[in-house]
Amino acid sequence: MRMSRRGGRRGAAAATVLLAAGAVAGSGPATAVTASQPVPTSAGDLVWSQEFEGPAGSAPDPAVWNYDTGDHGWGNAELQNYTTSRANSALDGRGNLVITARQEPDGSYTSARLHTNDKVEIQYGRVEARIQIPRGQGIWPAFWMLGADFPQVPWPNSGEIDIMENVGFEPHLVHGTVHGPGYSGGDGIGDSYMHPQGWSFADDFHVYAIDWSPGEIRWSVNGHEYHRLTRADLGSRQWVFDKPYFLILNVAVGGQWPGYPDGTTRLPQEMKVDYIRVYDGATSGGGAGGGTGGSGGGTGGPGSGATLPTGTGPIRLGGDLCLDVPWADPTDGNPAQVATCSGNAAQTWTRGSDGTIRALGRCLDAAGGRTENGTVVQIWGCNGTGAQRWVYDAASRALVNPASGRCLDAQGGTPLRDGQRLVLWDCHGGANQQWRL
Repeated sequence: MRMSRRGGRRGAAAATVLLAAGAVAGSGPATAVTASQPVPTSAGDLVWSQEFEGPAGSAPDPAVWNYDTGDHGWGNAELQNYTTSRANSALDGRGNLVITARQEPDGSYTSARLHTNDKVEIQYGRVEARIQIPRGQGIWPAFWMLGADFPQVPWPNSGEIDIMENVGFEPHLVHGTVHGPGYSGGDGIGDSYMHPQGWSFADDFHVYAIDWSPGEIRWSVNGHEYHRLTRADLGSRQWVFDKPYFLILNVAVGGQWPGYPDGTTRLPQEMKVDYIRVYDGATSGGGAGGGTGGSGGGTGGPGSGATLPTGTGPIRLGGDLCLDVPWADPTDGNPAQVATCSGNAAQTWTRGSDGTIRALGRCLDAAGGRTENGTVVQIWGCNGTGAQRWVYDAASRALVNPASGRCLDAQGGTPLRDGQRLVLWDCHGGANQQWRL
């Protein structure tokens, strides 16, 4: 079960910066997104970020970050002592903030918990961070938020939004949850996302995000939405998520949910945070009305009114990857992939006026004519069905399958890589759905 982190706060620090939709923050080293980090087109403008640039061993920006300190157990029987030491939180000189959980010579544990209360507070938009989490039994990393009226309004009435949590005994799962009055601790409301390949999330960086608008929050990993909560979903319970919240990053050791370190746990463990970015406007478009599926081809969505430009040539993703027939094998059912561009016949695609995309005499096909998220995209004999029809949305660079309303997606999101398989997925405008014809 999920247990919240409860603890005291210190007094007010600098003046609050409220990042409501459309506002631009001037606190700390807020920077623009570079061309190497594509922004999903529906996320809106970047309004604030932390890129964690600075000399190795230096502290994160004190105009933005405060520290919780102490070994209080934090309401969850955790073991660590949170410190302000650079041994537990520091920039690495390579553009990352590193939070390190350690076992000290006396057998005790130390770590860090950083937050932006009274310095940077956010209301609505996309809130995302690119993080490589730590691993191990009893290790509990999190990227989360508390209502900015805490501690004057006590937890859980103040509200809590957990953007990402992981407990070390489930290396392939991350969790997104809310806590509020009548639904806190083990009764928090949320869902989990499994790594598409069943691998450990600690193996690489991943982008963890919420898209937050009045009355609605959506959770995603690498642009893949996995949970949606609306005011209506709470019934008679109080919705406490239409107000400012502040950010928190921490790595806990032990606790009632993750359990405690054992002989398999290796310390120190690091959580690396490449960036935190806030964009003005949720991808859901606000409100509590729409469903979670089929966002690609519905009225007004990506692909609406689009056609497939005809021609022959490579179909590119990212800088140097191309849509590819693995091993140039045209056998029915061979799953499509992206691979380093080579110009060979397995990467030479003819886009027909009938909406087909063909190579080696076969068509790009949604396996079994299925339409749900995760449907494998493969090579199959051309048969004229909707599973083999595609349109191109030039604005978002999406290849959309109108029969499903979903986009051609490089499974697992970023970073893009040679050999990445392809699936149908809800259109989100991420880098793993931006194709160039």
